[in-house]
Amino acid sequence: MKSQAELHQELRQRIHSLSGVTERQNAGIHEDAFFVGPTMFMHIHGHGHCDIRLPKSDQARILAEGKARPHRWAPAAGYVTLIVDDEEDLEPAMDLIRMSHHYFADKQSVLRTEHQ
Repeated sequence: MKSQAELHQELRQRIHSLSGVTERQNAGIHEDAFFVGPTMFMHIHGHGHCDIRLPKSDQARILAEGKARPHRWAPAAGYVTLIVDDEEDLEPAMDLIRMSHHYFADKQSVLRTEHQ
């Protein structure tokens, strides 16, 4: 069984493996904030408390399916919260993180195309 620190490190490594991801530590109130282009698509508080920004339609579906819980402060922005407590939580977390990354990466591609 991995420690919380090991789980946190593995989660961060998996997030960094997504294309175009940059990290800014201590970005505002967020300890580990992850960006695609200029957009923060998720952040982590402490070890394993993941706040993931989703499109509204995906947010509603994910909450209805019980895959995450509503974000405490910014549900209107599309955020959901998922806690990674053990190794079994890594892949469900990454499913939502990939969904968010894909949406915001595609959105950045559209914006770049429109401005060319």
